[in-house]
Amino acid sequence: MPEKPQPLKHRLKQRIEAGGPITVEAFMEAALTDPDDGYYTQRLPIGAAGDFITAPEICQIFGELIGLWIAEVWQTMGAPDKFRLIELGPGRGTLMNDALRALAVAPDALKAAELHLVELSAPLRAVQRATLAKAPIAPIWQNRFEDVPTGPAIIIANEFVDALPIRQFVRLESGWHERCVGLAKEDALIFTHCETPLDDPEKLIPTKLRSAAIGSIIELRPAARHLIAEIAARARMAATAVLIIDYGHVRSAPGDTLQGVRKHRYADPLEHPGETDLTAHVDFAALSDRASTEGLAVYGPLPQGQFLLSLGLAERAERLAAGATPQQAALLSSSARRLVDPAQMGELFKVLAIATGNNPPPPFT
Repeated sequence: MPEKPQPLKHRLKQRIEAGGPITVEAFMEAALTDPDDGYYTQRLPIGAAGDFITAPEICQIFGELIGLWIAEVWQTMGAPDKFRLIELGPGRGTLMNDALRALAVAPDALKAAELHLVELSAPLRAVQRATLAKAPIAPIWQNRFEDVPTGPAIIIANEFVDALPIRQFVRLESGWHERCVGLAKEDALIFTHCETPLDDPEKLIPTKLRSAAIGSIIELRPAARHLIAEIAARARMAATAVLIIDYGHVRSAPGDTLQGVRKHRYADPLEHPGETDLTAHVDFAALSDRASTEGLAVYGPLPQGQFLLSLGLAERAERLAAGATPQQAALLSSSARRLVDPAQMGELFKVLAIATGNNPPPPFT
């Protein structure tokens, strides 16, 4: 059976033929956010019918504990009369729906919250609207984080940073070269590198990675640096707290972590652009360093399992199981265990908090 047309892949090939190889960052940006054929602009990626599943979809306790975290952080911020509750990349709206249900235990915090969802995808916005139709707060959608009005803010970013485009650099005998996507003789997309080495690698390549072995690949995420800078700009005007939950590493190190996922299986990142989820591991050390440089307090990262258990996951699971059928209790137990088991999501996923002031958010105390 002939392969179905891939308009984005065709346009990317035309672009490369006309101007030469494009950077990994440019490829990732087009594959994920192209207005006509981008992965996140045209698809519903999350869930059994999509390509991957996230923690809020696995177990309701995840979002409920985030809701309780929001309530406690609001108190440490001085209980402002109004604050922006912001979620970056809210998926199907499940996390926020569960969080708002739990936030009902703190009615004053719930009353003070103004909900902003930062989401570009029209299909996902439609799902979020349905999921949150009966929520106690009506969402306000924004295309960009910068569009959210200033003021005290609590920001949640679950599996958001990993999808921000990366730049890759490879060290060759001739120096550091930017890694690119080009065309093979067979007209297939392939990884290659810019022929000319970087003129000033000291301006781009972190000092601790500059002497990596020949053949090493390092990854930088300019969009994450920009996000932290935007958060810091807000934080200089009003109390701000951020919770970043994602998969990644706690120390900066060489390595090619770019990966594609399609229909719940790993896939070639170049084979079906616009139809494959593209992500790369989050460098939590780089995020922490950037936030500290911007004058923000940084807490963690903690393994996701430790974070959730410290917030009371086991106790919440026990209470829910007490009122459930045996079948429901078994499903709840396996779902909760998946979130905290070191062999599943408990260690790979990390939790980083960034805040203003001197009061560590729970459970970083």
